[in-house]
Amino acid sequence: RRERQRFVDKNGRCNVQHGNLGGESSRYLSDFFTTLVDLKWRWNLLIFLLTYTVAWLVMASMWWGIAYLRGDLHRAHDDAYSPCVANVYNFPSAFLFFIETEATIGYGHRYITERCPEGIVLFLFQSLLGSIVDAFLIGCMFIKMSQPKKRAETLMFSRAAVVSQRDGKLCLMFRVGNLRNSHMVSAQIRCKLIKSRQTPEGEFLPLDQCELDVGFGTGADQLFLVSPLTICHEINSKSPFFCLSQRSLRSEQFEIVVILEGIVETTGMTCQARTSYTEDEVLWGHRFLPVMSLEDGFFRVDYSQFHATFEVPTPPYSVKE
Repeated sequence: RRERQRFVDKNGRCNVQHGNLGGESSRYLSDFFTTLVDLKWRWNLLIFLLTYTVAWLVMASMWWGIAYLRGDLHRAHDDAYSPCVANVYNFPSAFLFFIETEATIGYGHRYITERCPEGIVLFLFQSLLGSIVDAFLIGCMFIKMSQPKKRAETLMFSRAAVVSQRDGKLCLMFRVGNLRNSHMVSAQIRCKLIKSRQTPEGEFLPLDQCELDVGFGTGADQLFLVSPLTICHEINSKSPFFCLSQRSLRSEQFEIVVILEGIVETTGMTCQARTSYTEDEVLWGHRFLPVMSLEDGFFRVDYSQFHATFEVPTPPYSVKE
């Protein structure tokens, strides 16, 4: 088996890294919310914890600073004195007062008095800042948790693609399946052929993308993905594989990228699953084993045979030949 660099891994991850952005990296900061959602979970949780920790410590320090500047810390136990915040003696008590205010637990032992205008202003500022921080971070975590990436892991693609005849025509085929009972609404499949080529003008295109027709004109690309389906690309005069034969397949270098898109029925969010097939994962003269069987009142899908193929008589010549 020949191992080489893929453009898209079998699990759908794109092997592309952006470097030397220079001043363009500032665009990430201009769209900070999307950047935060795209980060890995460990960085999201770290930012979540650090933001709340720093905000709590800063606001608690401001409450302690007001009490210190007014001299409330030294006269907190004087019953005849009216402090800004009652029963705030030190920084821990100021921090507890901030938490009670932020979490709307109820003041109880600690409360703001009416003779502290700066405390009232700080209270309003704390309420506004807390609402903004909560909306930003909780919204970010909710969107990240509701992303349909995990749903894409329950969409299966066959490990290999096959080339054989169907209805008297040479076809490139692969299989897709949905492991969940919930359906993918408006599921659509597309295929891209990634192959290097040189133009007549001498320009070299290392990753040229070409569309593979999997039924766009007939509507066959719109899938009713209730049971595993075999996706078929007819190799004809318009196909990039018009000159592909069993012999030339051994010397070719290409990659077929498959993109399956649909709407998750339970959440209504768009989901995309990807995979790819290199030339050594295309089996000439093979066909997929059936996986559907009729049982008592329902159809049964045997996923143990999902990737299995068997050989069939297939001409070794290209369609052109």
